[in-house]
Amino acid sequence: MTTLSARNLDALRPSDRDASVPVPGYDRSQVTAGIVHIGVGGFHRAHQAMYLDRLMNEGKALDWGICGLGVLPSDVRMRDALRSQDHLYTLVLKDNDGTWEPRVIGSIIDFILAPEDPEAAIEKLADPAIRIVSLTVTEGGYSVHPVTGEFVPNAAVKADAEPGATPTTYFGLVTEALVRRRERGVAPFTIMSCDNIQGNGHLAATVFPAFAALRDPGLGEWVAANVSFPSSMVDRITPVTTDEDRAEITERFGIEDAWPVVAEPFAQWVLEDGFTDGRPPYEEVGVQMVDDVEPYELMKLRLLNASHQALCYLGYLSGYRLVHEVAQDELFSSFLLAYMDDEATPAVPPVPGQDLEEYKRTLIHRFSNENVRDTVARLCAESSDRIPKWLLPVVRHNLEHDGSVGLAALVVAGWARYAEAADEVGEPIEVVDALADELTAIARTQGTDGTQFIENRGLFGDLADDERFVAAYTNALRSLHENGARATLRSVMDDR
Repeated sequence: MTTLSARNLDALRPSDRDASVPVPGYDRSQVTAGIVHIGVGGFHRAHQAMYLDRLMNEGKALDWGICGLGVLPSDVRMRDALRSQDHLYTLVLKDNDGTWEPRVIGSIIDFILAPEDPEAAIEKLADPAIRIVSLTVTEGGYSVHPVTGEFVPNAAVKADAEPGATPTTYFGLVTEALVRRRERGVAPFTIMSCDNIQGNGHLAATVFPAFAALRDPGLGEWVAANVSFPSSMVDRITPVTTDEDRAEITERFGIEDAWPVVAEPFAQWVLEDGFTDGRPPYEEVGVQMVDDVEPYELMKLRLLNASHQALCYLGYLSGYRLVHEVAQDELFSSFLLAYMDDEATPAVPPVPGQDLEEYKRTLIHRFSNENVRDTVARLCAESSDRIPKWLLPVVRHNLEHDGSVGLAALVVAGWARYAEAADEVGEPIEVVDALADELTAIARTQGTDGTQFIENRGLFGDLADDERFVAAYTNALRSLHENGARATLRSVMDDR
């Protein structure tokens, strides 16, 4: 067994033995930080960091290394895990056929924990060498209203805008760094959102100037005028790393890795080509650099992401706990394809260079990958952030164009039934959501066919006023209570 570290890389380099693992083919001592990434987790390490590692293995972008930045006290776990192995980690791609493809990634070279040293974090962000600040802070990390998109700062964000405050949020850290760069005559960095949000660049371009304006209206105007916020569409299914993954990686490849990453082979990154102060040559390693990301992100949000919601609640209520088990069930795969064909596809504009029929078939194949072992519970989490952004736009589009909404209404009813926090045999469900208490209280009082859940206008807007949607929703909810999820789904598919 080899403990992962810089000094042990030679022991892992490809050789004639079966257990060899590809490692960085570049001199990491020559890599300097050009990017600060906020929110270093599994997805960032399986996606953006992987693309940079590819470039570096071609002898390029060595001045675009990544410095991770943790803004939460809990980020100490990631900081310590990466620090213990010189910021190296193993990325393992698991395919449907059982193939495991490992690679040691070396593009992350440092990690700063802001709660321990906020001044070090700010000065790193203010360093002229840092030209991009990238983000994966989850859908709920942007302090916006889920329906209106209005900037709604919480108490911590508001506190960061007070004069002389020591920043504790990434809003405060990034803005203070921009202030120092402006004072020092240093070009502002690009803020590049890589979160699963439609128009993530446009969203960042709303919230960062809005926060800066809380400090000083003139500063808000300067940020809006001088900082670039390119939008991006990112895609790779990356489940949470488990102890079983760690043990299997040790057994198969002889690597002791404190925090490896597992992911599916598929990866896609569509990125708007608009940067303040340069960028890596991403297009040379498969990133699609485009003028307009919107068609691609609508394709993903309304087909992939919304389909995840279509399978997770009904799948969980039917007794499934792993995503591939749901997707391999013919009843569920037929339902997912019906949703994608009948309701999602009409809400997706033409996507340059993309075959939507092939894309939809690929999604079912990806969801069915049993080696990834993605959990249904992960897809059910944070639904109050996800459903309004991913599924409800499909509903509204089809209501406006006299299209079908019955399948999406069943998904919403499935969410409401799941939010009751008890499954069909009375076992408790842990509802992971920022609004869990509120949602569960509403779900438990609406009865078998009430509308209280969708009358939450903060999440659903005026959908409760639409008779066609309400009828489809209440019929689905009644059947879920009276017949159960699987029987309801069978009845829906039999009627098609």
